[in-house]
Amino acid sequence: MTTNPLLAPSGLPQGLPPFTEIRDEHYAPAFEQGMAEQREEVEAIASQTAEPTFENVFLPLERSGQLLRRVAEVFYNKSSADSNDDVSAIEEEFAPKLAAHEDAIRLDPRLYSRIEAIHSGLDELGLDAESRYLVERYHEEFTLAGAALAEPEKVRLKELNAELSTLSTRFEKNLLADTNDLAVHITDVAELDGLSAAEVSAAGAAASDRGLDGYLITLVLPTGHPYLDRLTRRDVRERVMQASRSRGVHGGDHDTRELVQRITALRAERARLLGFENHAAFVTASQTAKTPDAVAGMLERLAPAAARNARAEKSDLRESAGFDIESWDWSFFSEKVRAAKYDVDTAAMRPYFEAERVLHDGVFFAANRLYGIRFDERPDLTGYHPDVRVFEVFDTDDSTLGLFLYDLYTRDSKRGGAWMNDLGQRTGLLGGDTVVVNNHNVPKPAAGEPTLLTFDEVGTLFHEFGHALHGLFGRTTYPKFAGTNVFRDFVEFPSQVNEMWMLWPEVLDNYARHFETGDRMPEELVERIHASEAFNQGYATGTYLAAAMLDQAWHRIDADTIVESVEDFEAAALDEAGLHDAAVPPRYSSTYFAHTFSGGYDAGYYSYIWSEVLDADTVEWFKENGGLSRDGGERFRRRLLGVGGSKDPLEAYRDFRGRDAVIDPLLRRRGLD
Repeated sequence: MTTNPLLAPSGLPQGLPPFTEIRDEHYAPAFEQGMAEQREEVEAIASQTAEPTFENVFLPLERSGQLLRRVAEVFYNKSSADSNDDVSAIEEEFAPKLAAHEDAIRLDPRLYSRIEAIHSGLDELGLDAESRYLVERYHEEFTLAGAALAEPEKVRLKELNAELSTLSTRFEKNLLADTNDLAVHITDVAELDGLSAAEVSAAGAAASDRGLDGYLITLVLPTGHPYLDRLTRRDVRERVMQASRSRGVHGGDHDTRELVQRITALRAERARLLGFENHAAFVTASQTAKTPDAVAGMLERLAPAAARNARAEKSDLRESAGFDIESWDWSFFSEKVRAAKYDVDTAAMRPYFEAERVLHDGVFFAANRLYGIRFDERPDLTGYHPDVRVFEVFDTDDSTLGLFLYDLYTRDSKRGGAWMNDLGQRTGLLGGDTVVVNNHNVPKPAAGEPTLLTFDEVGTLFHEFGHALHGLFGRTTYPKFAGTNVFRDFVEFPSQVNEMWMLWPEVLDNYARHFETGDRMPEELVERIHASEAFNQGYATGTYLAAAMLDQAWHRIDADTIVESVEDFEAAALDEAGLHDAAVPPRYSSTYFAHTFSGGYDAGYYSYIWSEVLDADTVEWFKENGGLSRDGGERFRRRLLGVGGSKDPLEAYRDFRGRDAVIDPLLRRRGLD
């Protein structure tokens, strides 16, 4: 495969992968060669007879696997953003192979012995802070991975890891297929009453893409749908909600219930094998939370107040509707109550949120004012799909920070939700270039129609760009710490902070212009938005907490527990949390909870609210220190974003803030104080 473009570093500007040359048949041989090369590299480290030193163990470990890393970055971006049957088959084939490859490294007793020897004499080595932290992280990760286990236990551990990798890949594949199959087909345009002309156009285009007459409402990843706040037909709202809630539970090839049961059972068995009470204990041991009890302490503190507020909100909605509120009614009538109480109609804001202006005059503008960086579109560079746009990002001295790829629209080949990927990271040890991707799932209007975003979609653009900035600004010596390679319960913090600029007066005034007239969003509307910020927070917090506590419940079962029914287990977990209300369903139910069963947030979905404590406290700091200023941005960049994972995240936060975070700003923000 000498012509395989994945086998050599890209020759394109800033290391952009040569997407036009990459074919699906290139991935498998590139994976095989990448694993083979890293096996040879690690064997050379583990088998040497010289006394172990930082230079002959950790530096070559950090240099190893460059081909495999490059192939994996391109492939997993492809499998999440533009998959097909061939890519899914490759993913399923290589999931256990890659798990076995990782196990072969982390469970090698010779390699662990050398790491252990260096770690035991760490205080005498005189390493700089980042190098010392590298030794500590490797030692902890190898130990938690089972490197100290006896050989029979390692054999079983490898079996568990291989099967779990296969099952999580299958879960993602089944969920994508079911999400596509359950899209709601509408034949009469009257049933779409309440949607804008652009939204109707997008639904028509979605149907046409599948060879259908009429209109198609494709599903999003979370429970519900953005259209539920304005579809006037109650029966159509019910169809959309029921389709969303039925993913993975209607039998057939795409049912995910057995996968949920098997995945959680295997994770519990693996945790016990590794010396932990349950999977949640195993996961949090290497996060900032450290224990499931610490997680429970926060979630259980917030849940009663969120449930109380949601009950009060439901009473208001019932009064407005004149009947008992179901889950498919909540968004619709909450908008009516919001309009009555605060004179805020979020649907009426959409003409002020034209996607191109939001990106350039909002997201990019805020980044420029804070950090001095700028963005030039590169139409000469090609992404992995025709919808992908490529921007070169320049630092304050006009040097190139990296590339930013922007993939806005939904399609059947893309998984639900919004996320950031990286396709390369610059480090002191290896050099290289930084390439980051933001993916969204905004319905694509027909040709010539403007893309008007919802209020929530604007927030998502700012959120995901916070991840992109984290990746672009990371400047570490070692690849292990590059960009967003931080603890999972810290990784959402920079992205949540970036959401603050969405409604910052200077930023909002720059991008919130009517797409036809160019008029600014009326100031009185902005004031009403701020006045209503705590509105519906009982529901928003309750749906999130229900999912977070459901995730914890699944992963606090021990290895002897047998779950007979996914539905019964979920109901019992929500009952125990005090959050079992059919009108306020969890943001993700078990059968389509991609974060926890295929997305790497297993026992970690609490991370969003955990990080939001830091986020809300940081917002207070910016308000007290000049707001959207270069001085504030530079401090945040240098002391937090730029350090990547090269120091303990809470230590980095203390360095930025001058103290530990306090929870009070979060409680005020969510109306829970």
